[in-house]
Amino acid sequence: MRRKLTILFAPTDGVGHVNACIGIGEVLRDRGHRIVFAVCDIWKNMLIKYGFEEEIIRVAESDNDVDPGTYWATLFSKGGMFGSKPPMEKMKNFNKLTANGLIKQIQASDRKIKDCVDRVKPDIIVIDGFVWMPSLMNSGIPWVWSVSTNLLSIDHAFDDEEIPPGGLGLPANGDKKLWKKLREEKNEALTQTLENFNNWLIDNNFPTLPTQKLITPSPYLNIYMVPEELDYTDITKFPSNWHRFDYFMRSGCGDIFEIPEKLRNRTGKLIYLSMGSMGGTDVDLMKRLVSILSKSQHRFIVSKGPLHERFELADNMWGEQTVPQIKVLKVVDLVITHGGNNTFTETFFFGKPMIVLPIFCDQFDNAQRLQEKELGLRIDPYECSETELLDGIDRLLNDKQLIKRLQRISKRIQKSKSISRVTELIEGLASK
Repeated sequence: MRRKLTILFAPTDGVGHVNACIGIGEVLRDRGHRIVFAVCDIWKNMLIKYGFEEEIIRVAESDNDVDPGTYWATLFSKGGMFGSKPPMEKMKNFNKLTANGLIKQIQASDRKIKDCVDRVKPDIIVIDGFVWMPSLMNSGIPWVWSVSTNLLSIDHAFDDEEIPPGGLGLPANGDKKLWKKLREEKNEALTQTLENFNNWLIDNNFPTLPTQKLITPSPYLNIYMVPEELDYTDITKFPSNWHRFDYFMRSGCGDIFEIPEKLRNRTGKLIYLSMGSMGGTDVDLMKRLVSILSKSQHRFIVSKGPLHERFELADNMWGEQTVPQIKVLKVVDLVITHGGNNTFTETFFFGKPMIVLPIFCDQFDNAQRLQEKELGLRIDPYECSETELLDGIDRLLNDKQLIKRLQRISKRIQKSKSISRVTELIEGLASK
C-alpha cells in the first residue's frame, strides 16, 4: 500500500514560481499526499482552494492587501527591469534586486522556516527558487530543486560551459569565449552580496556556498520544465538525478471561460496577449502594444495586469485584470507573450503559434530558443515597428507547416503526460 507523504513546497514568492509548484502539487495531491506551501503572507488564503495547507513564514514589506503580481511588479519597476535596456544591464539589476532582497528575506524568516519544518514534519521538500534556504537544505530531509524558469537559469547554481549564460537571450551555437566573458561579468556583480551571505551562514553555523553562486543543485533530485523539442540536451548533458518535464501546468479545472460577446461575432483570428503579472505593470508598454494591435484585422483577448484601470483597450479587444489562461489558450489561434516559462510551456501544450516579446531575464532565453528552433518569433516589444509585429502575426497564422509541427508537439506532450512522472520520482525518493 502506498504511503501518504507530507510534501512541503517552498517557492520564491513570484507568481511564476508559485504557479509551477501548484501544478506539481496538484498531481501529488491527486495521489493522496498531503501538500503544504510555505509562503509569504501575500499568498495567504490563495492556495487553500487547491486542497493545500498554508504555512506563513514571512510578512511582506507592503500593504497586506496587495496581490503577489502587483507586489513583485512594483519592486521590478523600481529596480530598473522595464524599458529598452540591454539584457546584461537588466540581468545585473535583477541580481542586485532579487539576490539582495531574497537573501534578506531568508535571513529574516529562517527561524520561522525551521519552526515550520518542525511543525509540518515533511517527508520531502520541494524548493523553487535561486537562493539557498539553509534551514530547509540542511534539514536532513530529502529536497527537490525545481527549476521552473528557462533551464539556462541554472547558472545561479553552477557554470556549464557548454550552454550560454542565462538571462541574456544568447544563441545556443554562439561564441563560447564570449559566453565565458559574459558569465564572469554576471558572477562578478554578485561577489559582495554572496560574501555577505556566506558570512551570515558561517555566523549561524551553516555550510557556505561556492564562490559566486546563490544555490547548489540538490544531491537528491532536480527537475526542470521545457518541451523536449526545445531542450538543451543537443549541446550539453546532465547528471542522472536531473529530469525534464514538458510542463508544470496547473489544471485550471475550476476556471470557466467563454469567448466574450464583443468578440464572438467579429471577423479575424482570435489572439491572446499576456505580458505576465509583472510585464502588465509597464503601462507605457501595454499602451504601445494596444495601439499597434488596434490596427490588426484580428481579435484579441488581453490579460491587462495589476494596473488594468490605467489603460483602455481598442475595439477589437476584450480583457480583464486576469483571465483564466488555461481555458483561454485552448480557444485562441495565436499567443503573444512575454515568454515567462509557465505561459511558454503551456502554449506548447496547446500547440499554438507564439510570438515572444521578452522584457527581462529568462524571457530573453525562451524567445531566443523559440526562434532558433524555428517554432515561433522573437520580437523586441520596446523597439519593434508596427509593421514588424503585425506582419509577424500574419506570417505565423499563415504558416501551415509550422502549425502542423506545433500540433504534433502538442499531441506528443498531451499523450506523454510527463508531469505524472513527478509522483514516481518523489515517491521513490521518499522510499529510499
